[in-house]
Amino acid sequence: MTPALSALAAFTLADAADIFVFSVRDGFVQVSAFVAVTVLLFSYVQYRTGGRLVTYLTENERVQPLAGALLGLTPGCGGAIIAMPLYIRGTVSFGTVIAALAATAGDSAFVILALAPEAAAYAYGLAFVSAVLFGHAVDRYGLGVARVDRAVSRISRPITDGGFATTNVAAGGPSHPDYDPDDHAHRDPNGGCERAPRDGVRGAWNRFARRFTPALATFSHLVHVVWWVVAFAGLAAGVLYLARGAPEVPLSLAPTFFGLFTVAGLVGTTASFYLHFVGRDVIGTGRTGRIRDDFESTYATFQHAAMETSMVTVWVIVAYLAYEYAVALSGVEIAALAAAAGVLAPVAGALLGLIPGCGPQIVFAQVYAEGALPFSALTANAVSQDGDALFPLMAIDMKAAIVATIYTTLPALVVGVALHYLWPYSQFGFGVL
Repeated sequence: MTPALSALAAFTLADAADIFVFSVRDGFVQVSAFVAVTVLLFSYVQYRTGGRLVTYLTENERVQPLAGALLGLTPGCGGAIIAMPLYIRGTVSFGTVIAALAATAGDSAFVILALAPEAAAYAYGLAFVSAVLFGHAVDRYGLGVARVDRAVSRISRPITDGGFATTNVAAGGPSHPDYDPDDHAHRDPNGGCERAPRDGVRGAWNRFARRFTPALATFSHLVHVVWWVVAFAGLAAGVLYLARGAPEVPLSLAPTFFGLFTVAGLVGTTASFYLHFVGRDVIGTGRTGRIRDDFESTYATFQHAAMETSMVTVWVIVAYLAYEYAVALSGVEIAALAAAAGVLAPVAGALLGLIPGCGPQIVFAQVYAEGALPFSALTANAVSQDGDALFPLMAIDMKAAIVATIYTTLPALVVGVALHYLWPYSQFGFGVL
């Protein structure tokens, strides 16, 4: 019997339930509680400075790639998302976009920061340096952007948002400079940006939500407050967990560290799923993964951080479950496969970064934290991944998005392969707690 069949035969319903409960609990305490604090700090800086960070980036052309890389380096995708509308408006260079996307740590950064902080410092430090150098090189020398631009132009027109014709990314500006985002969005009364009405399940939910909005809004605000209480409790449990050397934590409801870990994890994840799938349409703007220039109040700042972290929680839990079930059902040792792959491991990490969004990257980070991937692969993926920041660019200027994601993969391949052959710590388990 093959290992996969043996593992499948031995897998029971109780095993499936254990994996589900432990993944739901651990994901919130080990990752999301730390995400909440990071996103809150970044959002609060935006609130206190009144959006002056964005103004500075617009007015200082020579430091734009550096500023773009700094924005991308912030955990999550919020920082890099700032650069996308500025590029569409023609106020920052295409090299700035490249630098922001190449340095983007994405939501997977929270996984690595929580479970392998030393590896995170090295990987994202290398990604930052690569982003700045490559962004400046694109602005100054072009590096063949015109050739890629011509190749992409064959497919860009029919899939660019609204069917608009595009011009030339290589000329130094957006390929759709006249795009007006207000023509494609519905503004809500609070200044947010609603998505257009849709049919199907989502449309039915929107009609239901509009009918019962007052009651749902009250309940959603209550869940939001509870979410923050649980998030801070989860942060305390997470800090204690790391201070104790990341021990095995049994399920417990007792007034102990184990009980705090369990209750915070289960309640926090439940509240996160509610806020992401329900609350964001009732008390939010219906959008996540978007940076705000400013916030109208401290409460709005906390609310934004909660919504963004809830989105990360959903992806983290999906990643945890996907990895744990895949290993349990297949019996495949991912570490053995990665070890046999050799230099193809960082190549695979770089190519995975071509997939927009943070879901696959979170899974990749979790696999690394399990000691199943070499550090060179993690770093290559850190440089290549664009996270959620690519989505607003795809929606407005598909050609620029395709060129950008191709160009962030190039330094990722160079850095990943170089680390594989030259870096003495580019092996398995580096920096994992």
